[in-house]
Amino acid sequence: MSGVQNREVGAEDADIRVDRWFRRHYPELKHGRLEKLLRTGQIRVDGGRVKASTRLEAGQVLRIPPLGSVSGADQPPEYRDINDRDRTWINSLILHSDDDVIALNKPSGIAVQGGSGVGRHIDGLLAGLVARGEEKPKLVHRLDRDTSGVLLIARRASVAAKLGDAFRGRDARKSYWALVAGVPSPRQGTIDDALVKSAGKDGYEKVVADAAMGKSAVTDYEVIDTAGRKAAWLLLKPRTGRTHQLRVHCAGMNTPISGDRKYGGERAILEGTPHPGVLHLHARAIALPHPSGGELNVTAPLPEQLRETWQFFGFDADRREGYE
Repeated sequence: MSGVQNREVGAEDADIRVDRWFRRHYPELKHGRLEKLLRTGQIRVDGGRVKASTRLEAGQVLRIPPLGSVSGADQPPEYRDINDRDRTWINSLILHSDDDVIALNKPSGIAVQGGSGVGRHIDGLLAGLVARGEEKPKLVHRLDRDTSGVLLIARRASVAAKLGDAFRGRDARKSYWALVAGVPSPRQGTIDDALVKSAGKDGYEKVVADAAMGKSAVTDYEVIDTAGRKAAWLLLKPRTGRTHQLRVHCAGMNTPISGDRKYGGERAILEGTPHPGVLHLHARAIALPHPSGGELNVTAPLPEQLRETWQFFGFDADRREGYE
């Protein structure tokens, strides 16, 4: 049928539901119409019928029928033109670029992907990293909206699959810097608390430690420097990649990340510091096998607001030896 698309599921979309995949890539497609297309078999995965709740795997192919108008907001993000201002902005974030991989220094405050109530996001701007008309680069992993730092982008689906395998196989070594309220005891160790999403009393979803129902979540940590007993600069190395893992693990040590009111409450607000309400969590470095051989190792400098807090406490924001 003319107008039918076949789209491969990228590594960044592995293990999400079909309806959520469409919400990310076709935000203007209403849920009712999506359900009808699924019921009538017009949307298929690897040639078979699926439900809205079916979870996708990287490499699977979705058959997508014509969805009507392909102008304006009806287009998926990769087919929309990127204005010059956004193109300049997304290119200003580049830390590393080669024939396979682009690494960005994601700012705090912008979501990596779209969703309910999310307008501008990194995924919607990735086409600005290539010439108009070229294939849109692919996300490989994600960072929270309020977390800054290294974000890897694959130039092609085949590269995304290789990088995705590195993340799932734990060949990717990630290092984060965090400023926390208080000082952990001991000053170096491993947190092994399984995590699960749960609806809080306020109706908002949170991640909580739950040994019985949670998925394995492991984080190595080390204190780099301290400001008396008020605050500590931590190196965090997650062995797993659960949602909000570092935030929950730090709060579980009674040393919440500065600015993280969601998990640390008022204790996380360090009054008198330059930016007490900003989440002080930064994806400092990533090292993993390069898809074309050798190793890719990318480091992101602290953003200006976090740098000001580091300087406030007398910490060396440019320190590198032994911490990446």
